[in-house]
Amino acid sequence: GGEKMSRKIPDRWLDYAAVGKRLDGTRFIAFKVPLKQSLSRQLPRADVFGPWELLDVLRRDDQELRLIVDLTFTTRYYSVQDLPSSLQFVKIFTKGHEVPSDATILSFKRAVRRFLKDNADNDTLVGVHCTHGLNRTGYLICRYLIDVDGMDPHAAVKLFNSSRGHDIERQNYVDDLRCGPRRSNVGMEESEQEPQTGSATRRPSDGSDDCGSERQWRSPPQSEGGRSRYPTVERQWRRPPHSEGGGSRYPPGELRQWRTPAPRSQQDRRGPLPPPQPRYSPRWWAEPKPRHTHRHTHGLKRYDH
Repeated sequence: GGEKMSRKIPDRWLDYAAVGKRLDGTRFIAFKVPLKQSLSRQLPRADVFGPWELLDVLRRDDQELRLIVDLTFTTRYYSVQDLPSSLQFVKIFTKGHEVPSDATILSFKRAVRRFLKDNADNDTLVGVHCTHGLNRTGYLICRYLIDVDGMDPHAAVKLFNSSRGHDIERQNYVDDLRCGPRRSNVGMEESEQEPQTGSATRRPSDGSDDCGSERQWRSPPQSEGGRSRYPTVERQWRRPPHSEGGGSRYPPGELRQWRTPAPRSQQDRRGPLPPPQPRYSPRWWAEPKPRHTHRHTHGLKRYDH
């Protein structure tokens, strides 16, 4: 039934690298759908990829994400409540398999134009994902680069593929980008939907047994009645500081202000920040997990992904 479906990891999700590289010369970055904790807790720790892991990866690459454009045709993978409060969120329901409609393309252009206008004075990124962060994502990013930035279609596809670390698989998407008509940009400066802001003020604690120490540094102070309202004083260290001058680099000292401090005994032992976990090594997100030896076909019937 629906309940079982809603707890399932997306088909072939583990086959793809979590995050690509920033598309050089643009503000775009592509990644697969980050999963909320109730979905990712069934995965081995090395495979976990949710909103907070996404920020960790980008921060190590010295990039700051500001907006997520979610193209999946479902709401089951995460909601705005699962996103850190430093992120904005726009949802554009986009069916898989078929070339996105002109209305969908215009919605995407509007979301990106609005982002660029609001963030003209900084170098923050707009992150785009579908289920695998590859086909719908690649199509719409390339469509934008071709239609709005005037990029050569072959160059756009090549830039996306090399940055994502996987090639767009759907031939109908690639053919349309390379040979199809450019879509109109009329109306793209009009704002269509107000971006929502993430409302998670702290990362969810990890329920597994082997990380008691991590759970301690992730937990907030206990408030009366178990409510999740924090006094403003404590909120300072939960949110990334807004840097002056639009710079997107946080020196390590600043990062420390808004990470939950470790208990005193741990600070003495290993400093305020926990050591990076093995899953965050460059190989973790640069390479897909070798799951299957055979290549998958794309005969997926469902649109719920």
